[in-house]
Order: sequence, then structure tokens, then C-alpha cells
Amino acid sequence: MAEVIRGNRIGKIASLSPSCCAVIFDTDRNCILLTRRADNDLWCLPGGAMDPGESAAEACAREVLEETGLIVTVKHLVGIYSSPHMIVRYKDGNQIQGVTLCFVAVPVGGKMGLSDETTAVGFYTRDEMQFMNVWEHQLQRIDDAISGRTKAFVR
Repeated sequence: MAEVIRGNRIGKIASLSPSCCAVIFDTDRNCILLTRRADNDLWCLPGGAMDPGESAAEACAREVLEETGLIVTVKHLVGIYSSPHMIVRYKDGNQIQGVTLCFVAVPVGGKMGLSDETTAVGFYTRDEMQFMNVWEHQLQRIDDAISGRTKAFVR
């Protein structure tokens, strides 16, 4: 199970890991695509770690495809998220301070479905998310994307 641990500069005890996530709006921009993780049962944006030899946009598109079955085009950067006061500890003992690039992406193909990493996938309004078990650090990214700001956030 992956868990978030917070503490003053706790990132010092972890490894840095670049990752990407995607905010995918429905056609009316009223709902955002979320996945429920198989490892901790929390809802989140589709995404994950970058692999060596790929760009951030390629990693984002690959992770969306792996987790949701959707083929996407990455449109623009919402923000960069790298708090030194938060790490994720995985069940294998790895502790990661993420450096996450959050993008807006648009579906261009594929068929929405589940994967080994997801137990549910669907579009939800921000109001509906209040009653869902959304992984807490994802909400800032979602709110930043909803804001419509054209310059990227650095958080």
C-alpha cells in the first residue's frame, strides 16, 4: 500500500522521482477523469513515474494509456509539484519525494477501461470529489487545472 507521509523536509530521507499526471476534462469541462488505485484504493489522476529515455509528455501519455486505455494528446503544463515536506512510502519500502509535472491532456482514441493498477475509472465533478476518497495531494493539481490559469503553477 502506498501512503503519504508529511513532515518538515522529510524528502531528505527519500529518493527523488520524476513523474507525470494528466487532467482530462469531459467534453463540457464539468468533470475530470479519475482512477481508483489498486494498491491503496484512493482516487487520483492517471499518471506515474517517467521511464529513462522518454520525455515528460511521452510518460504522461503512456501512463494514461496503461491505466485507462485512453490514447491522449498532451496539451499544456498545469504545474510542477515537488514539496520537500511530503513523501510517498510504498509497500516495498521505497520512499519517494515526487517531482510531478501535471498536464492537461485530451483523449484522441482508445477505449476507457481498467488495468492492473486501477480498480475503477470515471469522470467526476469537483463537488462529487468531496465525497470520494481522493488522494489528498491530487486535489491541488485538480484545482489548479480547473482555475484555467495560462501560466504553470510551481508548487
